[in-house]
Amino acid sequence: MRMNTALAILRGLRLTLSHFFKKPVTVFYPERKREVSPRFRGLLALSLDEEGFEKCVGCGLCARVCPSNAIEVDAAENVDGERYSKGERYAREYVIDIGRCIFCGYCVDACPTEALSMTPRYEMADYERDSFFFTKSRLLENGDRLTEREGRLA
Repeated sequence: MRMNTALAILRGLRLTLSHFFKKPVTVFYPERKREVSPRFRGLLALSLDEEGFEKCVGCGLCARVCPSNAIEVDAAENVDGERYSKGERYAREYVIDIGRCIFCGYCVDACPTEALSMTPRYEMADYERDSFFFTKSRLLENGDRLTEREGRLA
């Protein structure tokens, strides 16, 4: 029994020493950022259509399909003098709790108007809990920033 234990320890030390002499793989973050896969599911964004209207019609399918209940949608009716979307309704309040989100992409798949998308951005660290609540205005900013910088919506 003692021989098996000693042999196991020596095997472990040999493995450790073999990695000790290998060249380390280092990414000098944040100076150099890693390229992400085109299928990467990162930060969520809401988008506008070509005419500047919100694509989201406040149907709430994204909130219903979310397995972690991270999305809250409060819909309201469009008025002729004040239109936010082309449909009859719009999302008056749209909040995603990124701290609860598991980035599964079900909300993007469920959206009938393709208003919600996942971006290749992955930097979301913060010190305040409140900063993980993404409101509609912040999600629209993410969509604008994405179309300007990265040029693609996932």
